[in-house]
Amino acid sequence: MIHVLVVEDDPMLAELNKRFIDKIDGFKVKCIANNGEDAIKKIDDIKIDLVILDIYMPKIDGMELFRMVRNKNENIDFILVTAANDTDKINEALKLGAVDYLVKPFEFERLEKSLLNYKDRKNLLIKRPFVEQKEIDKLFMKSYNENKEKDLKKGLHKFTLNRIMNFLKENKDELLSSEVISENMGMSKVTIRRYLDYLDEIGSIDKKIEYGSRGRPSYLYKYK
Repeated sequence: MIHVLVVEDDPMLAELNKRFIDKIDGFKVKCIANNGEDAIKKIDDIKIDLVILDIYMPKIDGMELFRMVRNKNENIDFILVTAANDTDKINEALKLGAVDYLVKPFEFERLEKSLLNYKDRKNLLIKRPFVEQKEIDKLFMKSYNENKEKDLKKGLHKFTLNRIMNFLKENKDELLSSEVISENMGMSKVTIRRYLDYLDEIGSIDKKIEYGSRGRPSYLYKYK
């Protein structure tokens, strides 16, 4: 479970953020702070993994709070949610290690996307002591991969891609060969492999190599 502190001086907005975050699997808002001074006390007293932080705060503003936590080397991550959109603050937030930066007003879907991306990153880094470049790319190049998915390669069709993805999702507990997928989808193995290679390239599926008795490799695929 990822423990969250919401730092927001508007009580109504703070409560809305809490209710929304608590609905996302894997997240729990431990407490709310309505000013920077209270936030520092809560960080000292309560185990917090992630702070949803507004910059414009009474007593201690958000950027000063961010600096104070970093100076203490606290192992806490920050997502900034603020009306401040000037480049100086954005640049400083990035240098301090902000996970994301959301400018008010924003859609809650954007916050959800930020939280899910954060959870993916945290899970990957916790579960495995070492990762491959391809997995690192998924963390640092998510927007690049998402744009690639939107702009399909020549010869690929969104309808067919969705059909294959839905089939993999329905069988998400199994590793499937391209032959099995081909038989179930009523499509040629060549076509299926083109789509599977594309889905693997953008990081939407897992691909595993297996070697047969004669040493010939075969590939198995699974919905991620």
